[in-house]
Amino acid sequence: MIEIALHQLQFYAFHGCLPQERVVGGDYTVDVRLILPDATTAIEEDDLNGTVNYASVYEVVRKEMEQPSNLLEHVCGRINRRLLTTFPLISAVTLTLTKVNPPIGAACLGASVTLTTKREEA
Repeated sequence: MIEIALHQLQFYAFHGCLPQERVVGGDYTVDVRLILPDATTAIEEDDLNGTVNYASVYEVVRKEMEQPSNLLEHVCGRINRRLLTTFPLISAVTLTLTKVNPPIGAACLGASVTLTTKREEA
């Protein structure tokens, strides 16, 4: 088993339940962890076909982040499902989506949702 991770991907997006969030937008970060049950080909043969290209993973996340949604939970679910359907070598995805400086009336570095999805659940 191998884990591939992308940390603190940064986006400007238009997610949120408040009308202002859908107009003004805000900063978001995404952390994604991918579990591959077998990466022997990548490890032993130095072959990209035996793993997941993380530049391609970023593109999937970017495209999903461009679609406005009310809930971070919904965005996480969409991204996880898309990663699992796009990359057959992945057996599980854990994604944390953080809304930086959320409109909650308090000083806060961020509000996050973390979702783990296994292939059989997608």
